[in-house]
Amino acid sequence: WETSNTRHMLRRVLTQSVSSAFRPVSRTFNTVNNITNSFSTSSEVFKVGELNHVAIAVPDLPAAMAMYKNVLGADVSEPQDLPEHGVTVSFVKLNNTKFELLLPLGDKSPIAGFLKKNPSGGMHHVCLEVDDIQAAMAKLKTCGIRTLSDEPKIGAHGLPVVFLHPKDCGGVLTELEQRAH
Repeated sequence: WETSNTRHMLRRVLTQSVSSAFRPVSRTFNTVNNITNSFSTSSEVFKVGELNHVAIAVPDLPAAMAMYKNVLGADVSEPQDLPEHGVTVSFVKLNNTKFELLLPLGDKSPIAGFLKKNPSGGMHHVCLEVDDIQAAMAKLKTCGIRTLSDEPKIGAHGLPVVFLHPKDCGGVLTELEQRAH
């Protein structure tokens, strides 16, 4: 009896664990499908521009800068503190885009939390350009895509930026930056 009962309990726990492990992915893709459907029926779709940058959280900014500059021969900017975003950034300039290296600036930095979960660092977000960030935010709101702030903030390039909730963007933290005109 104990063996049968143990097997039954183990089977139930494993079934629940496996199904709950895949549940967030299903919700993410269902959200994306719902958003896709609302975009396809809309007459007012804004269009994203170029990929502005890919942000990479790093635990050691000088070491990361040196690797891109001295090993890969890339042009790397000087570090810039952005206290309003809780980060220190350095840009690695590539022919067709940039990498944004992110180091936490203070314990309350969102990058500090990311690095606690990913001590070696890793890709943090992608940044896409838009012509009109206010119009993009309004359109995304009607499609059920959440922004992480109600208003844009000024980003590292001196332009308005806003982040989109990763659960509404297929699991990817996405930053929109207003294109310089």
